Amino acid sequence: MGRNLYILAATLGVLALVCGGLSLVHVAQGPGSPGDAALWRTTGIVLFLIAMVVGLGGTLSALFEQAERRHEQQREAERRARREGAR
Repeated sequence: MGRNLYILAATLGVLALVCGGLSLVHVAQGPGSPGDAALWRTTGIVLFLIAMVVGLGGTLSALFEQAERRHEQQREAERRARREGAR
């Protein structure tokens, strides 16, 4: 799950960079293209913020998965120790 969130965050980050780049380039000369630099800048900032939140979610997801896995390993080791002590 964490890896998928990292991929989504990276994709959104790249799109944010593209929007930021388009806000600096004069795209308005092309027919039918949105040339409002403020709109591109705002879109880039919003995509960047969403990418940061998704990246944080991926990090937290990976941490919780690791903690759960270690807890399971510890519980299994305790069970084995109890079984061997009872013999």
